[in-house]
Amino acid sequence: MKRLSNERGIALAVAICAYPLVRRLTRRLERLQAGVEQLGAGDLAARVKVEGKDEVARLAESFNRAAERIEQLVGSHRLLLANASHELRTPLSRIRLGVELIKEGADPKRKRELERDIAELDALIDEILLSSRLDAVKGLDRREEVDLLALAAEEGARYEQCSVTGQPILVQGDRALLRRMVRNLLENAQRHGVPPIEVVVHRDAAGAAVTVSDHGAGVAPGEREQVFSPFFRVAGSRTSSGTGLGLALVRQIARQHGGDAHWVGTAERPSTIRAVLPVAQGTPR
Repeated sequence: MKRLSNERGIALAVAICAYPLVRRLTRRLERLQAGVEQLGAGDLAARVKVEGKDEVARLAESFNRAAERIEQLVGSHRLLLANASHELRTPLSRIRLGVELIKEGADPKRKRELERDIAELDALIDEILLSSRLDAVKGLDRREEVDLLALAAEEGARYEQCSVTGQPILVQGDRALLRRMVRNLLENAQRHGVPPIEVVVHRDAAGAAVTVSDHGAGVAPGEREQVFSPFFRVAGSRTSSGTGLGLALVRQIARQHGGDAHWVGTAERPSTIRAVLPVAQGTPR
């Protein structure tokens, strides 16, 4: 009996000592559960406090990262759709007016303008769909070895005042997407910069780099990240042409391939953008 009493006493002491630890653990789990329920109810800003360095803390960190990614994706799509509706109104209004005028007489100039507006609208819809697809998928549908210098030379040949120099570098990726990335960089320089356009393909510590520059004044330091946002317009831009998604797609495509894109203008050449991609394995230095 005395032994049994001692065992009960030890069990009670252990339970009393363990209770604060267990209660602290359950409270953390309850807070995590409350955060999950908040997120599920539509509160995309829901986060949980990370306490300690155990499994529960790692779980809380994972939840916070996932919640932040969800909030960014939803916010990006909301911004995209809100701006898309605004951007679509302009060409649609012109098309509507053009159709009404054509009824009165088939003016060749008016017909050309109408065809241009339809092409602009078609390009915008195409880029919106591509942007949405890149957001939705986790990996590339196709992978093949692509010579960035050859690709850049093909695209650069479409412009009168454009030079392409550098070294052949192979990357693994979707050729069509990489072509779109290079084309959008050139289109951005053509529309918003000052010719001539210079393209340099080279290899650095970060990987395979495609640097596109022109002789324009570039953008203000505070706008160098904003230019990669959908439908961002630089203040005082000399043109409002384009879909507003060109550089946003450049960054999306680069990141989809494991790289990134940044504004890298200098005092000597302020209007310069660089996309960097991982080099294909086995490519000689």
